[in-house]
Amino acid sequence: MPQDPAREMRPQPSSSGDGTSPFNYDRSPVVTIWEVTRACDLVCRHCRASAEPHRHPLELTTEEAESLIDQAAELGTRLFVFTGGDPLKRPDLYQLIRRAADRRLHPSVTPSATPLLTRDNILRMAEAGAEAVALSLDGDEAELHDAFRGWEGSFRRTLEAAGYVREAGLRLQINTTVTRLNWGRLDRIARRVEELGARRWSVFFLVPTGRGAVLQPLSAEEHEQVYHWLADLQPRVPFAIKTTEAPAYRRVLAQRGAPPRAAIGDGKGFCFISHIGEVYPSGFLPVSAGNVRRASLIELYRESPLFRALRDPARLKGRCGRCPYREMCGGSRARAYAMTGDYLAEEPTCAFDPDREGAGMQASPAGAHRQDV
Repeated sequence: MPQDPAREMRPQPSSSGDGTSPFNYDRSPVVTIWEVTRACDLVCRHCRASAEPHRHPLELTTEEAESLIDQAAELGTRLFVFTGGDPLKRPDLYQLIRRAADRRLHPSVTPSATPLLTRDNILRMAEAGAEAVALSLDGDEAELHDAFRGWEGSFRRTLEAAGYVREAGLRLQINTTVTRLNWGRLDRIARRVEELGARRWSVFFLVPTGRGAVLQPLSAEEHEQVYHWLADLQPRVPFAIKTTEAPAYRRVLAQRGAPPRAAIGDGKGFCFISHIGEVYPSGFLPVSAGNVRRASLIELYRESPLFRALRDPARLKGRCGRCPYREMCGGSRARAYAMTGDYLAEEPTCAFDPDREGAGMQASPAGAHRQDV
């Protein structure tokens, strides 16, 4: 969710096993995300956590959280993200940010735009050692964004908070979840991202899970249009563009001549720990490898059958299993699970057909749709 602290760090030489990355995903995740609480005052229409206003009584304690942070450091993770719910609903947040900073985990925070997101609290994050803050922006104006987030005033507060983040000297990331509600206004949202001075735009593609299960993802062809539009946009904007639950974007970049890049995906270079300690391949793939109260994070990431299967492209099924891009892409395992019940199935929203020569290699369709995308 943040960025890219990982891009600015210098990882030690190692191998991912596919010759395209210096990082060994079998040993360590690049990104570890901890859902510090599921409590949140927003009622976002796409929320994977189906967040509620009050904290859960079985949340990890401060001591358990400190142990989790220590294990993440021992595991070799490069970036530790405090997410939620709303992390600001947890009073020990600043103590835990300091713990992560002391362990050189380059902590980032993804707070919700509620009255808790004040200038003072953002400055406290910086003082505790946070390096980046990610704010969500799902519309280019208040009417769309506030309806999406379920809180009147969330749009205004997000814009104010972006200024406080820059004032505090923190890197600003903007997160946008692409759905049918806003995909026709991505060009306007991108202009907002630039106006806010963000260092990175993280574009999330809807996985129909949690509250988002009632929303309809884009079609395969529509996903492809947005991928090409993003690829066209990147050279023209001052911020980095990163996609989440859209590994096929890397395939599109490769088709357009970009150097191949190994995939960080669900369970591969990435792990997620819930507010009660369940370890998932991502927050959008609700299949648990175990709980940190009963097993170590290191053991669960490196040795659990779930994570090992997700890191093995030979296990992929259908078109994903036959795809020449499966090493760098592999499909969204979370979306495959949400839409088929099988996290190794082919991704339903991918337009590339590996059985048809030249499929997906046509020129970008985004030019004809730029006003719509």
